Amino acid sequence: MTDQPTISTLTLRHRIPDDWAADPWAEVRPLIGGVDVLKEVHPEGLALSCRHWRGRAESWPLAVKEEPRRVMITEPTCTAGCCGALYVTIRRERDRVIWDAWENTSNIVAVPPDFHFDASQYEAELARAAADRSWEEPVDTVARLLEQTLTDSGWFEQWGCVLTSVSPRREEPGVPEELTSPEGVDVQFHQARGPGERTDSYGYELFVTRDQSVEEQVRRLATHILAHDPRKTAEIH
Repeated sequence: MTDQPTISTLTLRHRIPDDWAADPWAEVRPLIGGVDVLKEVHPEGLALSCRHWRGRAESWPLAVKEEPRRVMITEPTCTAGCCGALYVTIRRERDRVIWDAWENTSNIVAVPPDFHFDASQYEAELARAAADRSWEEPVDTVARLLEQTLTDSGWFEQWGCVLTSVSPRREEPGVPEELTSPEGVDVQFHQARGPGERTDSYGYELFVTRDQSVEEQVRRLATHILAHDPRKTAEIH
């Protein structure tokens, strides 16, 4: 009689990387049975950023779809083509979600074992993690809400521009205050052009404070951006 595979428990944990310059948002790190098994085989890798966990459930990085999916589950701070990444194939068989067919393209060839999850527990954990805001610092909350405000406004489209990103800017640990930018939010956008035309890129370097609520700061920053033609008030890059 064939032994039934062990059913593992998936937990997704938000973590702000030590080297957050590569992506200032928190990574969503998978723990399996409480163990960070990915760190053992790809120690330099970052799990995919929480910014990929927004929107519809079928777009989440670890979503299970009808067909098996090959997913990059950790990536280096440079690029996968430079230093390699860790990939897994995710598929569903009846009431199980299976991770298998691992591939490690870094210098370390080891890969984790195959894992089987209860589909109900797995999908509930994905939904919980996508909705989790408990990890956020005020600068993260301001960036997230400001991005939503700017997106909903349609302001950049009115000026023929495309909002590229809104991200938190953290104080760098161990760096003297006079040598680093204060904590804040960076807004990037570009002017829409036709194929082959030069595209101008713009940015706002905004600052957050400790003496205002998150909601007040979002209103203040949004008002500053929405008051004028953004191509004239932002810095061109």
